[in-house]
Amino acid sequence: MATASDSAAERGHLSVVPDSEHASGDADGAGPHPLGPVGAAFDRAVDRAWEPLRGNPNLDRLFYTASELADFSLLWHLAGTARGVVRRNGHREAIRLSAALAAESAFVNGAVKSLFRRDRPDHEVERSHNLRQPLTSSFPSGHASAAFLAATLLSERSRIRPFWYAAAGVVAVSRVHVRIHHASDVVVGAGLGLALGRLVRKVLPLR
Repeated sequence: MATASDSAAERGHLSVVPDSEHASGDADGAGPHPLGPVGAAFDRAVDRAWEPLRGNPNLDRLFYTASELADFSLLWHLAGTARGVVRRNGHREAIRLSAALAAESAFVNGAVKSLFRRDRPDHEVERSHNLRQPLTSSFPSGHASAAFLAATLLSERSRIRPFWYAAAGVVAVSRVHVRIHHASDVVVGAGLGLALGRLVRKVLPLR
């Protein structure tokens, strides 16, 4: 029969987790972080800093609306279509943007996400607004990549270039605010979007 001290020792042994595992795991303990310990620490720091902002009615309204409007890149398709209507030869830009967004979605949400198996952030309380919960890997953020791809293309020959990048930033940050993505998912997604946007501008330049 095991003694009380044996049981206590056994419980203590079972509760021990190597420090290296904590350091390299996700912020919510979902397993190894795609970017290693630095990425995990970054996500924890951003989530702690952002938590007081969640629940603010104005910020919730802004970020939940932005996140929902950007589903399936609807916001960016609409922006491209609107520019196509009001600008001379704008239909070419609109077609280029829509085609680029379709290719980006297949690449990021299909090929890139299939390389990773990262869980979405945990959310213990019910969200203040309903949002579609994606089933794909959390890493990287497709919303962020689409947003910055669109901003890169929409800002070309635009007098309101900062506006497009600001709008992309709001959409990207919204995914952290609503707890559907970790911060590093958004940063990597934004970087992919910028790179893809520049590639499109090089391969399919405006004439």
